[in-house]
Amino acid sequence: MYDLLPDRLPWYVVGPGLGFILVSLFVIANQPLGASGAYVQTSLFLRRRGAVAAWRVWYFVGMALGGFIVSQVLREGAEVRSGYDALRAVFPLGVVVPMVFAGATLLGYGAAVAGGCTSGHGLCGTSQRSPASAAVTATFMTTAIITTFVLRVVTGGDL
Repeated sequence: MYDLLPDRLPWYVVGPGLGFILVSLFVIANQPLGASGAYVQTSLFLRRRGAVAAWRVWYFVGMALGGFIVSQVLREGAEVRSGYDALRAVFPLGVVVPMVFAGATLLGYGAAVAGGCTSGHGLCGTSQRSPASAAVTATFMTTAIITTFVLRVVTGGDL
């Protein structure tokens, strides 16, 4: 195995790279980049319902496959993890599973009500100066800050 990638790429590399991808996608396809849109298109493809933007299906597959490749192949000493180690250090599994399930359900519901996800609204919608995306982005950022504060208080600073 090779340890090819750093833990995190610097913001000054990722930010302009992501901006370039977003602008390029608008120039080439006149479509925004969003994870929930890719999920919906993949779901439609698998159920064989309606016209599907094939690139979104590949984008969805690429997110999952890319995450697996980076975490299991390109990283030395990679291990399968749940991604919730910090929660598991503070709460028992019987509490973590319902917390994650409730969070995922609320996230999916919020994306459905808002007409998109954090990446779609936060990156693409705000860059297009969409008032709805600005409101949604302000809402999810405020919710994330409040949730983080509550978790820190409830756990005595362990999270």
